[in-house]
Amino acid sequence: MVADKNKNNTTENKEENKTGKITNWKEKITDLIEFLTYGIWRIDYKSLSKKTSVFYNIIKTIILTVRNTLELELGVKAASLTYRTVLAIVPFLAVLFAIARGFGFENIIQSEILDYLGMTPIGNVPQGESNLTIEIITLINNSLEYARGSGVFAGVGVVLLLYTVFTLFRDIENNFNRIWQIKKGRSMHRRAVDYFALILFLPILIILNYGLSIMLNSFTKYIFILYPATQYLNILPYVITVLVLTLLYKLMPNTKVEFVNAFIAALLAGAAYQIVQMLYLNGQIWITKYNAIYGTFAAIPLLLLWLQLSWYIVLIGATLSFAAQNVRKFSFERETKNISRRYRDFFTLIITSVIVKRFAEGKPPLNNDEISESCEIPIRLTNDILDDLQNMQIISAIPIPKKEPLMAYQPALDIDLITVNFLMKSIDRFGSEDFNIDTEIKFANHWNAFMESRMCFYHNNKDKLLKDL
Repeated sequence: MVADKNKNNTTENKEENKTGKITNWKEKITDLIEFLTYGIWRIDYKSLSKKTSVFYNIIKTIILTVRNTLELELGVKAASLTYRTVLAIVPFLAVLFAIARGFGFENIIQSEILDYLGMTPIGNVPQGESNLTIEIITLINNSLEYARGSGVFAGVGVVLLLYTVFTLFRDIENNFNRIWQIKKGRSMHRRAVDYFALILFLPILIILNYGLSIMLNSFTKYIFILYPATQYLNILPYVITVLVLTLLYKLMPNTKVEFVNAFIAALLAGAAYQIVQMLYLNGQIWITKYNAIYGTFAAIPLLLLWLQLSWYIVLIGATLSFAAQNVRKFSFERETKNISRRYRDFFTLIITSVIVKRFAEGKPPLNNDEISESCEIPIRLTNDILDDLQNMQIISAIPIPKKEPLMAYQPALDIDLITVNFLMKSIDRFGSEDFNIDTEIKFANHWNAFMESRMCFYHNNKDKLLKDL
């Protein structure tokens, strides 16, 4: 009997220990989730060591990247860019082949590009067989021959072809600006200059990439000492991809992007892109068995899937560069999305006061990042308030010399007119009030009671100038 009791007690103790361990694990997981969603955003980094601070910033960067990827619906944006890319791919390749023809690399670039896209080189296509490769090359050659012609129709055709590429770059910029929370894009003049520079620069970069590979392979036949260099040619496409993505992340958003953040995002996005490209090329081999069913269109679904995944990776990389650069400015991020009307007005008063006071003291104006840091207000909320103040015509944005496209902010009115009550009155009346509602009879009592609660905004003898705060 004693032995049986001891066995029962032992079994009960094991079950209690097991239950206790499960409870402890649940508590730890709950605490971890609470820390990642709430606590990590409210830490005072001045009290942390440098290593701990860097570790927390990496975690916050990953969280911000994942959160923004889901909130901005980057998958949908990638699908839109895929559509634009399909429209622009023929004119872009036409420009590429035209430049390659000038350098004498046309046949090489043609075979390399088709191999890159997983298509069959023209020389390997059996006679009489329809192939997507032949159709694409035919379209490109027709575009180039058409551009050589003269007359109005030829000119219109060239403009339309270039316009499809232009709209692709415009959509890329708009998506990058949305990721960077920038509501104003480049001017038409800057877009025309920057986009056409990219249209010419990217093909030259691709030509130099393949030209360098050919030169190294040719020279190693005669100069044995250069043979080790050919061992690194396999990583050259990755290096070129990282370079292009770095330039894209740094130059495409209409704001100042630090090179380090653009480069780190390009390294990770470039690696993911190379993996997707490898899967795409292997998929081309697998999909050839369906040629009997789909014919020429066998490669199109896989090509579209590859384009969409590629753009999805590029957009995630842009989100990563934004998160890495602004991770320290996203404290109290959850509270920002649910801020009360009172505290939003309070922060608006603080930001306007800083702008007015610096102007009154003759100091240079601040940009949005500097305002966010000096006022200790999250960057997302700072940008929203600055946009509202511009729409209310209380402040105006001016370009910073030698730091474009960064903008600084200064008062748009006489600072002797900008008082606390004036600001609150402007906030109160900001937006449309053109609604068909009876405030004189049916809802007169409601309207009068509401206006009485607002009288302090309109009639207050203790009003203060913002420059005196």
